[in-house]
Amino acid sequence: MSKKAPLPARKLKPATVAVHEGALRSQFNETAESIFLTQGYIYDSMEQAEARFNNTDPGFQYSRFSNPTVTMFENRMAALEGAEAARATATGMAAVTAAILSFVNAGEHIVAAKALFGSCRYIIEDLAPRFGITSTLVDGSDLDQWQEAVRPNTKAFFLETPTNPTLDIYDISAVAEIAHAAGAKLIIDNVFATPVFQKPLALGADVVCYSATKHIDGQGRTLGGIVLGTEEFVTGPLQMFLRQTGPSLSPFNAWVMLKGLETLALRVEKAAANAAKIADFLADHPKVTRAIYPFRPDHPHVALARKQMTAGSTLVTFDVRGGKAEAFRFGGALEIVKITNNLGDAKSLITHPATTTHQRLTPEARAELGIGDSMLRLSVGIEDADDLIEDISIALDAI
Repeated sequence: MSKKAPLPARKLKPATVAVHEGALRSQFNETAESIFLTQGYIYDSMEQAEARFNNTDPGFQYSRFSNPTVTMFENRMAALEGAEAARATATGMAAVTAAILSFVNAGEHIVAAKALFGSCRYIIEDLAPRFGITSTLVDGSDLDQWQEAVRPNTKAFFLETPTNPTLDIYDISAVAEIAHAAGAKLIIDNVFATPVFQKPLALGADVVCYSATKHIDGQGRTLGGIVLGTEEFVTGPLQMFLRQTGPSLSPFNAWVMLKGLETLALRVEKAAANAAKIADFLADHPKVTRAIYPFRPDHPHVALARKQMTAGSTLVTFDVRGGKAEAFRFGGALEIVKITNNLGDAKSLITHPATTTHQRLTPEARAELGIGDSMLRLSVGIEDADDLIEDISIALDAI
């Protein structure tokens, strides 16, 4: 039988929690967490099986419901986030979908920020209406719009901050107050900020989602997601939704995520420091018309960013002169930075949002969000900052 590894009773810092919390060790007392590659679990008796399914015995039943390796990942993430409980999913989009559809019912209403990842907008605008759920999209930085969008049947508010790819910053505490006054839950997609740089639950949010595929794995290996919140929400509507619909995280992927968490703080702190240097370089370059980074003094929400976050994140967004052709030419001239739509990797990665992550939006919707043909989103890695700047500089010379 696995048992939880003991830790000091005193409060531990996030970097320590990310290495040790939630570990379950078998009778062999292994150093590294074990991968429990099993579908089911053997019971001592029919009575024990009955108790497991009645939830009067806390053991495992079936790996679609829970698994020791996945539980370790969930418990470690909950401790790192400051959440009462967490449930892992197969992907980040499974996490977002479950977080919303697990408790919003037909005839109810969602208010969401317009600036969302393309697949998240699909959930709000296309999928939810099929089940009788309506929505209103608002400018996330305009608190009056959040307030005016509220209806008697509003059940959920949803936003990401910083946003993808424009890196807008929204006031979590203020939006949470509006949501709670309306009797709604606030769900935050915290992928860009990471659990190291921003704590939405401490700022008033009710539910936090991550694509663990990004910074938590951080090395481009596996897919995964996680939803965090109160014990009541996680073990109630969320757990029932996940148990019955089955978007389970594999034990192997959970193990990879556990290993990723051990270096999360080191990686994102290094990447954020690199990103800040690159943003300053880009802002002064004559072939760059706009450089966006939340902690730069010229960011329109810099004061709020510094209030909510402890660092400016690992992403930099910028526009080059010349539109799509020159943006493509720039990407093609890079050697160290790789072209891909992923982010949060140890490697520096770049994408053209208008033709990849946000291509399903209409040109008018992209224009409203400020996503133009000249925009590029750079996910900064942990390489040497000077090498990255040189690579970017050479590519800018090519346009």
